[in-house]
Amino acid sequence: MENKSLNKHISGQFNAELEDIRNRVLAMGGLVERQLEQALDALGSLDADLAQKVIDGDHRVNGMEVSIDEECTRIIAKRQPAASDLRLIITITKTITDLERIGDACVRIAKAALDKRLNNQQPLLVSIENMGRHATRTLHATLDALARMDADNALELHKEDAKLDKEYEGIIRQLMTYMMEDPRSIPGVLDVLWAARAVERVGDRCKNICEYIIYFVKGKDVRHTSYEEMEKDLNM
Repeated sequence: MENKSLNKHISGQFNAELEDIRNRVLAMGGLVERQLEQALDALGSLDADLAQKVIDGDHRVNGMEVSIDEECTRIIAKRQPAASDLRLIITITKTITDLERIGDACVRIAKAALDKRLNNQQPLLVSIENMGRHATRTLHATLDALARMDADNALELHKEDAKLDKEYEGIIRQLMTYMMEDPRSIPGVLDVLWAARAVERVGDRCKNICEYIIYFVKGKDVRHTSYEEMEKDLNM
């Protein structure tokens, strides 16, 4: 993570502690990004082994969340940070929560890939694959914005969630039509529906992380604020 937006401290140890948690949250983000890519690959190819690998790997994501959160708590208690240092730690604690929930979404996608009923419903997976790639690109760009603490890029990425929502709505309409035409397909289609919902939630989590980046850089809480209002308030 670039240091241009970060304070330097008399205590070299404090600088090292802040750098450590920044690096650890980015490492967690990289792991979650790989989990998402593998979960989508597993669903697209119905690869049970790869799906199980994603499911088994979720404990690493959970462990990283806990250890980073504990370190943030220790820093607050020991250093009593203020101003931008405190905003940085708050940003990190909130970000790791959303990264862990993206990890949970990856598990849900992977579990859908284990359903053998989907072997006869490959056409239904095409739309999810397209949406999934969009979500993966958004997550990658969001992590890049986090690494650079780039509020301008975060604001632009904030809009991607609305685009993913529209893709999700289109998939829902497609799945409902499919179920009405063939009621026997309902159990398998429901698995696809849950997977699509999990992908949509990735967009929500990326949107949240973008808001945390803006909070750190600008010192303004923009949650529950429209893109237009954010752009006006932040003069971007």
